[in-house]
Amino acid sequence: MFAIVNIAGQQFKVKQNDELFVHRLSGNAGDKVEFSNVLMVSNDGNMSVGSSSNKVQAEIVDHLKGDKVIVFKKKRRKGYQKMNGHRQSFTKIKINGIA
Repeated sequence: MFAIVNIAGQQFKVKQNDELFVHRLSGNAGDKVEFSNVLMVSNDGNMSVGSSSNKVQAEIVDHLKGDKVIVFKKKRRKGYQKMNGHRQSFTKIKINGIA
């Protein structure tokens, strides 16, 4: 059994007991969250598309930051150079069930 769910503007294919990284969610570690924007559910070949009664329950495991991305801009022969870095905030969640 798996589901396609929209979490924080991104679509994920999830199964029970999956752990995945999503964009930062509000809440503390150990909190339960529920996602109601389920696009598709497949249960042993029986597919349900766009049903509003399906929900995905998950638990927040931890809040993390991703790898640093360096943005470097330079214009040659002009003496212009600029360096900037960015680290994206992520939330690690564990899927508890698909209802």
